Amino acid sequence: LGLQIHQSPCGIFINQAKYTLEILHKHGMENGQSIGTPMAMKPKLDADLSENPVDQTDYLSKIRSLMYLTSSRPDIVQAGSSFGLTAFSDADHAGCIDSYKSTSGGIQFLGDKLVSRMSKKKNCTAISSAKAEYVALSTSCA
Repeated sequence: LGLQIHQSPCGIFINQAKYTLEILHKHGMENGQSIGTPMAMKPKLDADLSENPVDQTDYLSKIRSLMYLTSSRPDIVQAGSSFGLTAFSDADHAGCIDSYKSTSGGIQFLGDKLVSRMSKKKNCTAISSAKAEYVALSTSCA
């Protein structure tokens, strides 16, 4: 799978540096330069008059390698799609009549798919509606 796992007192860390370097070596891109935008914003595309056929096996190998890498590394998938994490949260202030504790809720989306939802009566009593919102936000981000 190309994963390296390192355990330390701070936690467990997983990376794919070795696999990424193997992909670059396999396709002759060890000295490739990183750029912000891979092509001009409004390029003028011309027909390829050299008539050199593209090696479809090599091309598909590159695509499959990149697809595997982006499916296992959510931090780099942003470069190729609109696959972002979005969170929403809300809270009431002292909504419980008996304890004056707040109830908060939140939802998280990965791309356009709902991946998490929650609703909970808080253990603490917020002294303002702003504090209740901050507590709800911190729960949504955790």
